[in-house]
Amino acid sequence: MEKNLTTGSVFKNVILFSLPYLLSYFLQTLYGMADLFIIGQFEGVASTTAVSIGSQVMHMLTVMIVGLAMGTTVSIAQAIGANNRKLAAKNIGNTVALFMVVSVILMVILLILVHPIVSAMSTPVEAVDGTVAYLTICFIGIPFITAYNIISSIFRGMGDSKSPMYFIAVACAANIVLDYLFMGVFRLGPAGATLGTTVSQAISVVVSLFVILKRKSIILKKADFKPCRPIMGKILKIGVPIAFQDGLIQVAFIIITIIANQRGLNDAAAVGIVEKVMSFLFLIPSSMLSTVSALGAQNIGAKKPERAIQTLRYAIMLTVGFGILASISIQFIAEPIVALFTDQSTASGAEVVRFGGQYLRGYIFDCIFAGIHFSFSGYFCACGKSGLSFLHNILAIALVRIPGVYLTSQMFPTTLFPMGLATAAGSLLSVMICIIAFAVIRRKNRQITLGV
Repeated sequence: MEKNLTTGSVFKNVILFSLPYLLSYFLQTLYGMADLFIIGQFEGVASTTAVSIGSQVMHMLTVMIVGLAMGTTVSIAQAIGANNRKLAAKNIGNTVALFMVVSVILMVILLILVHPIVSAMSTPVEAVDGTVAYLTICFIGIPFITAYNIISSIFRGMGDSKSPMYFIAVACAANIVLDYLFMGVFRLGPAGATLGTTVSQAISVVVSLFVILKRKSIILKKADFKPCRPIMGKILKIGVPIAFQDGLIQVAFIIITIIANQRGLNDAAAVGIVEKVMSFLFLIPSSMLSTVSALGAQNIGAKKPERAIQTLRYAIMLTVGFGILASISIQFIAEPIVALFTDQSTASGAEVVRFGGQYLRGYIFDCIFAGIHFSFSGYFCACGKSGLSFLHNILAIALVRIPGVYLTSQMFPTTLFPMGLATAAGSLLSVMICIIAFAVIRRKNRQITLGV
């Protein structure tokens, strides 16, 4: 399971590590999109809106858990790079203890707040009941979502990105089957969508635990689970800024959804569908963030900082190339993509397709800029400076993304295209801040090396 990523071709390591990670993200996004696609085949716009709003809330929680788990990935990767197996085991044990407590507390709090959350989202009246049902079942499944993500973070920190891919493949297959069963056969609507997702996550966790026990590749002692302040402190120091960063990004998108919800049901459904499509297109930027974090951390732990920088450069090249290709292609196929998730033969469905096409054409340019700042964020995490990632994202959200979306929504009430452009503009500011921060870090490191 363990793999040393501090030797050999940097580009080859980036590709071999990122491909399974990319496939994992693809499968995870696929079963998220499956909920929206399948409910669109059996239910109306109200149910589609309920699932899109509910899944946005859950996506925010999931990415925050993944962000917090980044502290685990980096800490374990640095220990592996330094060939310190004892420290790696303590990081794993402390991660399990920390996250299980967090998941139970989070589940209880969110179940109590489910109705206020739905109200805060400005959910259209027609979709309120479906959204409440969706979120209630999802919140109950938070321990399973957390378990899957911490298991994946542990494997990736040890250089293994393939095992999490297999675990999520099991969840994806189970979710699609269960979605058709709960929504198609039993007609449970939004509740069926979330029930399929929750049960499939539980199945994935059971399978992953079975594989771990069978391989005996992770051998932990009872003492490893005992809370250790320095270890937990390091995990939280790296993970908390990333969790807040990812959470704030999702809050920004939720605010965008609220703005769209206030424009009407069709606009809300269009934005919800496009957010799902964009989460799919963001697979490569997201996989590169995690790849740079894991590979960079191992190389920094092995005292090979230049290899970490090479990893960053290759990641930026790959993500920018993908972003340009995606941005050009979407200009020609935006409406057909949105039409996959709604019935365009109806009047409301046709409006959803029209608005969704407009929003997607503007939003797609974010793929280029996000790829760059995601890669930089991965490098900052590997260096233990995840606070920089939080900084550039919060500035982009507060200064550009939210104000821009609100203003364009007011100025252009008949189209969503300018709103899409406003989201991309926020990432452009992030890129500028990342470049400046990277230059400062490089200069300081050179001064330290030269003894200045």
